[in-house]
Amino acid sequence: MPVAIITGASRGLGRALAAELAGRGWQLVLDGRDAEALRAAAAGLERTAAESAGGGTAVVRAVPGDVTDPAHRTALVAAAEQLGGVDLLVNNASALGAEPLVPLAELPPAGLREALEVNVTAPLALVQAALPALRAAGGRVLNVSSDAAVEAYPDWGGYGASKAALDHLSAVLAVEEPGLRVWWVDPGDLRTALYAAAVPDDPDFAERPLPEEVAPALLRLLDEGAASGRYTASALRSGK
Repeated sequence: MPVAIITGASRGLGRALAAELAGRGWQLVLDGRDAEALRAAAAGLERTAAESAGGGTAVVRAVPGDVTDPAHRTALVAAAEQLGGVDLLVNNASALGAEPLVPLAELPPAGLREALEVNVTAPLALVQAALPALRAAGGRVLNVSSDAAVEAYPDWGGYGASKAALDHLSAVLAVEEPGLRVWWVDPGDLRTALYAAAVPDDPDFAERPLPEEVAPALLRLLDEGAASGRYTASALRSGK
């Protein structure tokens, strides 16, 4: 069975992607900082996958920790290799830099450093750690981006800058590693805890799509063997 590492998988989009893959029989290594929430998510995914597979055994490994910690990244890759390798790496864990978001004039430098560390440095370091296994599998990397990476929205400057850096890093990785598929994907504004923390007074929050509505569209990239590149959930959901 193929193996995926998914960061930020205890809730939101990461958990929704994990649920989709578990239902397809994938073996999963899940990351998250909240150990209790991550283990509960993993147990729920195992039950759901086993039921959908007609009583089979699903393997979902919860590896709690912080993606900015080199030892934790090593543990994630080691857990995946114990299951057989790394066919897919999903860099979904993100940091806003400020909660709620603030204008650049008010953004603490420490907040920007945190966003860059979590959203750019950690994904690159995890790719580097997993690269031998990814190369061996002809694997795929899915980096979760944002429309703030390409649009100038007030208050989104620090977070958007980190996601813009992730986009460019992804594009270069795709050129340097032609044997891999590298996708950087804007999922849109979702009804998640992260978005609520970013914009707590959004009057349209209740109308935002749930992660579970978007995850199947993102996995079209996997199903269709899409070329490396930047994609948006809105286009994928519309069949473009």
